Amino acid sequence: MKHPKNELAQMVIAACVANHVQDVVISPGSRNAPLTIGFHQLPNIHTYSVVDERSAAFVAMGMSQKAQKASAIVCTSGSALLNYYPAIAEAFYANIPLLIISADRPKHLIDVGDGQTIRQEGVFKNHILYEANLNAVVTEVDKVYNKELVYNAIRIANQQKGPVHINVPFDEPLYELTDTMLEYPKETIPEKHLLLGTEVYVEEPLPVALLESYANEWNVAQKKWVLIGVHAPCELLQTQINHLLKDPSVVVFTETTSNIHHTGVINSIDQFLENLSEKDKKRFAPELLITIGGLVVSKRIKQFLRANPPKQHWAVHPSFGYDTFFCLTKHFKISAQLFFSQFFWLTKKVENTYQAEILAIKEKAKKQHTMFLNAASYSDLKVFEVLNTFLPKNSILQLANSATVRYAQMFDIDDTIQVYCNRGTSGIDGSTSTAIGHAIKSEKQVTLITGDVSFFYDSNALWNAYIPKNFRIIIINNNGGGIFKILPGPKKTEALSFFETPHGLNAQHLSAMYGFDYINVASLKELTQELPVFYKEAHQPKIIEVFTPSEQNDEVLKTYFQSFKK
Repeated sequence: MKHPKNELAQMVIAACVANHVQDVVISPGSRNAPLTIGFHQLPNIHTYSVVDERSAAFVAMGMSQKAQKASAIVCTSGSALLNYYPAIAEAFYANIPLLIISADRPKHLIDVGDGQTIRQEGVFKNHILYEANLNAVVTEVDKVYNKELVYNAIRIANQQKGPVHINVPFDEPLYELTDTMLEYPKETIPEKHLLLGTEVYVEEPLPVALLESYANEWNVAQKKWVLIGVHAPCELLQTQINHLLKDPSVVVFTETTSNIHHTGVINSIDQFLENLSEKDKKRFAPELLITIGGLVVSKRIKQFLRANPPKQHWAVHPSFGYDTFFCLTKHFKISAQLFFSQFFWLTKKVENTYQAEILAIKEKAKKQHTMFLNAASYSDLKVFEVLNTFLPKNSILQLANSATVRYAQMFDIDDTIQVYCNRGTSGIDGSTSTAIGHAIKSEKQVTLITGDVSFFYDSNALWNAYIPKNFRIIIINNNGGGIFKILPGPKKTEALSFFETPHGLNAQHLSAMYGFDYINVASLKELTQELPVFYKEAHQPKIIEVFTPSEQNDEVLKTYFQSFKK
């Protein structure tokens, strides 16, 4: 077996093996040749070749999302590296570990007119947790310094959950080989790690004296809300929420991406809020709010809490304490699981009818939801109702951004289905690539529901030799960015076509080129007939494209929300 002769490449590769990096997505190039050769030769490293760096980064992020540990991306020097940035920003705000390894020129070759050369140091400084700019190996001191930087980078990515950048300068020759390879002993998990459910958290418990003062606030509050944004599935957190709901003064609001389920939660937030009169809004506004998880999709709950701010807002998150509602009073920089494990011992139930009254409004909203859909015409909304009934149990649902994730929020998704969406930056640019990365590492059925603009924007995601045959894509094609018809602003302008971007395209030829089975439908009858076949086992992945009436979708949705006010 041949290995790269370059000592710096060997050190980076050996450090990755020692720190349990298992998946490496490589984009082709010459400057990164020593890394490509080295990673590809190792049997305990899974390597993937993805040409488009933007897609490659999202694919690796999807792998990290599934594994909850860092996957690596490797690219050549120059503008190739810049194409990683959308996924890096998403990983940063979504708390997904990601290891960026870029090849570079040595410093004496920067800004001298060499091709494929840019100033790579510090290029991601606003959206990474750590940067390791390695030295060209000259002395033993350089070797120790470089190794320490790489080890720090990998540890920080996995422990603090986010992207890190390792920039590796290579001088020529790049393709020299040797029979020997560096080896480092594998890192072990330190004893101070606290195992919670299936995840490892490196964190210290909060001082009890600190928690006691906040527990006193909790115990006297009569109206308490817990709002859960994006969160990976976690049995421990689910058990804690089940316990929390035993307190009649607590109401839990969950988004589809929270992966928390219970009959006692408000899981269709917008429906509930549309049912509230102005008097109800004042009456049911919380005194104390706890937010956990990542970013929140619902714009209505943001507007509600900004107009009716609680006296106390505690953000519980290991990294970010967002003042989303402009009333943040405390950021507990800790996982929700450890916070509740400590906090519950200090709390007492408050006996009142608050939760029961709110759940009664939820039930009223659900009945109105069902009544409206029973009479609704063919539209995006009606399509989502049908899609939801056919989603396979015990599967993975990936949602694209914009209108797609918002429609999904309106339905009760089966509690055996895990839901993911790129809500860190909420961009449409890598939804398909992320879903494919997740699917590559998952044994479960993965379905991506996406809009047409999001799908075409990330169509290079299909240029991928590793897509599992059970991967499924559902495209809701309403001929443009339907979200811009829903938003009031764009319609008032004379430039709607620049927002909505109507295109008249379909995915048939792309599907054929990339080896996907393809079918399209344009009615509920066709959709209902084709979905059972769509989910049957096949020898290739599948796409179903659902054409919906662009001019009617926004009117149906507007009427839907108006119906709750009656």
